[in-house]
Amino acid sequence: MLSLTDKGLRDAAAWEAAGCALPRFDREKMRASTREAPQWVHFGAGNIFKAFQANCAQKLLNDGLLKAGIVAVERSETPEKRASYETHDHLTVLVTLKSDGSVEKTVVGSVAEVDYLLSDGAGGLARLREVFTAPSLQLASFTITEKGYRVSDADLADAPDDAKSYWGRVTALLYARWRAGAAPLAMVSMDNCSHNGDKLRDAVMAFAKGWAARGLVPQGFVEYLEAKVSFPWTMIDKITPAPDADVAAMLRSDGLDLAASVTESGTHIAPFVNAEECEYLVVEDDFPNGRPPLEKTGVLFTDRDTVSRVERMKVCTCLNPLHTALAVTGCLLGYTRMSEEMKDPQLAALARGVGYDEGLPVVTDPGVLSPREFLDAVVNVRIPNPFLPDTPQRIATDTSQKVPIRFGETIKCYIERPGLDASALTCIPLAIAAWLRYLLAVDDEGKPFACSPDPMLETLQAKLAGVTPGKPESASDALLAPILSDKALFAVDLCAAGLAPKIGAMLREMLAGPGAVRKTLKKYLPEG
Repeated sequence: MLSLTDKGLRDAAAWEAAGCALPRFDREKMRASTREAPQWVHFGAGNIFKAFQANCAQKLLNDGLLKAGIVAVERSETPEKRASYETHDHLTVLVTLKSDGSVEKTVVGSVAEVDYLLSDGAGGLARLREVFTAPSLQLASFTITEKGYRVSDADLADAPDDAKSYWGRVTALLYARWRAGAAPLAMVSMDNCSHNGDKLRDAVMAFAKGWAARGLVPQGFVEYLEAKVSFPWTMIDKITPAPDADVAAMLRSDGLDLAASVTESGTHIAPFVNAEECEYLVVEDDFPNGRPPLEKTGVLFTDRDTVSRVERMKVCTCLNPLHTALAVTGCLLGYTRMSEEMKDPQLAALARGVGYDEGLPVVTDPGVLSPREFLDAVVNVRIPNPFLPDTPQRIATDTSQKVPIRFGETIKCYIERPGLDASALTCIPLAIAAWLRYLLAVDDEGKPFACSPDPMLETLQAKLAGVTPGKPESASDALLAPILSDKALFAVDLCAAGLAPKIGAMLREMLAGPGAVRKTLKKYLPEG
């Protein structure tokens, strides 16, 4: 068997025989350069980081355009996590699954070290303080999911030196950088959420301003953050599902025994990552201390307005709304692969309707990417990719947090723009009705299923407690009105928009009994 370690990589011929591309740089020199002059620290070393940012850094290292690697930061340390990283010398196998059935395997070795933000032991806060006080540090990037940016009042009670919360410690690291000479820095959210740089800035400033107001830090620290630390916006897009058992089996057949495991908290731990070929990263070019030449790897650098337009194109029109519509309906119809859904005539029609018919009329062309070409790739290549093990259950996670952007913003456009009529929408109301039907946790055959995690799941299920499959009348307009009129949930009052009656009628049709969801989809998507 091949050994995924620095020592094991010395047998380059065996790795190449297994079809794996290897790092073309000296990893020991890379680690030494990182210790001496770190440039890039990344928080949230999950699947997308391993498949995208770490691989971008590897390309630069391979070409001699970068000397230091990435300091990766996990939230907290567990024995399983540390063992997985250290057993494999922080190496990862990136398995790129293409829609034509071909596979590319790359050993990614750009991670110099992995540290743990909430740990006070070795590789914990003290080590990260060394990284953050290095004048050479150019950027701290983040992929921690949208809900990771929340700050609670309880967190704000801690002083900088006593911070125990995630954002308290991140802000304390910035405070250490200010005290060590106030070198500039870019704090770069690369999470899949709207105006992500602002979310990152708000989390940091909540602590900094709170500490300054209590006299725990000088006002100069706040002024430093405002003047010398940037929080650029980004748009990122690359599908990176959880490590798949079939991919692990394929690797074993190639001589790589790289098993995946899942912790009690649901975290996947694996020395490999599977991902699609397509990838997009558009970044506001605001790096006050310089940056690696990531444009050499395909990253697009532009201004904030263009990033916003690209992000809006993707999140509101050309990808995310299709994903959410397919996820909730797919769960109701018993699908476990997104690619299989695109073979379903009604679900494929739903995706096309949400994207082409109802999304494109209100999309703004960002200039750097064509909306129609982007959507064409989504509908014809990316989601139908049969070799990509993505599931509707994964995508249905946190749907309540996604609906305002993925559907609400498009509905707003239909309300506000002359010549458009929100009441003419069909596919988006159908997707919303399917989501409400999904929340009942009973599939189209009448069998119970587990809804994916969502911070509002219990609240919404309580509001729908009287709604019963087989009893369409239980979903009365009066019962649904408090949900459909909630602007926080949908970004728009659907009752005031005139869409509540249509959504309510669609939901009642989906409640008629076993097979009613399918029958309803056929009614509204007759051409399939």
